[in-house]
Amino acid sequence: MGLEIKVPTVGESITEVTLSRWIKKNGEAVKMDEVIAELESDKATFELTAEKEGILNAVANEGDVLPIGAIVATISEGNASTAPSAPVVNNSKPEIKKEVTQSASNISTSLQVKVPTVGESITEVTLSRWIKKDGQEVAMDEAIAELESDKATFELTAEKAGVLKTLAKEGDVLPIGAVICSIEGSGAVKTAVSAEQSTSKTDASYASGVPSPAAAKILAEKGVDPKSVAGSGVAGRITKEDALLADKIAENPQGGKLADAGAQKVQEKPAKVETPIFSGARADRREKMSSLRKTVAKRLVAVKNETAMLTTFNEVDMAPIMELRAKYKDKFKEKHGVGLGFMSFFTKAVCEALKEWPAVGARIEGEEIVYSNFADISIAVSAPKGLVVPVIRNAESMSLAEIEKAVAALAVKARENKLTLEEMTGGTFTITNGGVFGSMLSTPIINSPQSAILGMHNIIERPVAVNGQVVIRPMMYVALSYDHRIIDGRESVSFLVRVKQLLEDPSRLLLGV
Repeated sequence: MGLEIKVPTVGESITEVTLSRWIKKNGEAVKMDEVIAELESDKATFELTAEKEGILNAVANEGDVLPIGAIVATISEGNASTAPSAPVVNNSKPEIKKEVTQSASNISTSLQVKVPTVGESITEVTLSRWIKKDGQEVAMDEAIAELESDKATFELTAEKAGVLKTLAKEGDVLPIGAVICSIEGSGAVKTAVSAEQSTSKTDASYASGVPSPAAAKILAEKGVDPKSVAGSGVAGRITKEDALLADKIAENPQGGKLADAGAQKVQEKPAKVETPIFSGARADRREKMSSLRKTVAKRLVAVKNETAMLTTFNEVDMAPIMELRAKYKDKFKEKHGVGLGFMSFFTKAVCEALKEWPAVGARIEGEEIVYSNFADISIAVSAPKGLVVPVIRNAESMSLAEIEKAVAALAVKARENKLTLEEMTGGTFTITNGGVFGSMLSTPIINSPQSAILGMHNIIERPVAVNGQVVIRPMMYVALSYDHRIIDGRESVSFLVRVKQLLEDPSRLLLGV
């Protein structure tokens, strides 16, 4: 009995694979490390290689579903000269033979690239997108993929130069240490080999229009014909993602003839048609939740269930701050290189109010209340992939210009998905500004484990009474959501009133009174 070739372990969550096709046929001679078959899981397609030189004896058939560790084939003693279908190299082209040999030796040198450790509390990441595509050449330390955890997005780089062989697909959730791809050889396969391979392959390959097992199940549930779906996988195979995006549109196989016939019947008996029938595409689109979105959802629900959250409101006359900004914004930007916005005033006012009411910036840990003598202010930012909350450290000791620079830098990083874990952890108090989207009033949810959050809103000109007269003033509603377990009504209301006083008289922020 020859050497047994078994289904390798391809991931912690994968228990079985499908033998999609034999690349080498039964009875053919194979070389060591030569690709003999293609296996497919519900997450990726990968190749099975020969572990020694000899004659291939197929045990499984194409389409068989095999558990991990099952025997796929055996390799018995033999050599390539006995194979009836072995390719013969034309002696008139020795340079091509030499290139093929060099390419094969390069491909046999494979480096597995694994998901790196990105944090103590992170056990899995999501492959959000491939920066480099399957089969492309990559340079050492070149970014090849973008990974996303529930806290941050980071890039995966190539550990050596060579040809990229992807094993995971975009959207896959991978545990730390899982193999995400491999880098073959030290460069791309020679053009002579590529030319020969391209002539041997046609657009109508074995996999063109054929769904994977997972894709076939989804298409069957949707009632979609696989022939109507364009495959984006290897050799045109229909992947799970293609099936999820497929529209469930019932098509009439007779085309317009039946439609015309139906139209005639309606004209013949118009009295039976009482209500108009509207036609058009009615399709749902499904997208897998990102790790960031899933984590935000879990945390928000946990906060609602685990805290005694309450919200108090007030309104702020923004005229003094707006007049101050209009008077000094040009000189401020010329001197400090950054615009003078509202966020620096609110951050400064919150820091001053926290000094008087420290319970608002406290948090519960077990059966203890933790008070901080510093103010790390979290600023809620809407990033392309969801809400993130970077932190401005020691904001109480910063000037308005320093706060504006910190806010601008964190906002740029958030938009480019370059925030680090350190920049998003911690924080003693959060400020969120729904007014930039036009929100007039809201009740923000606490950013756990913090105990309070301040919500800013849209500035609207409204009639208000000032010194016994009705005047038009730019007013903003502000909301303070807080955990009633450690913050009493007196403290929450007094804190918000103090913030209002400081904003309506911004000179007090500079004087500290």
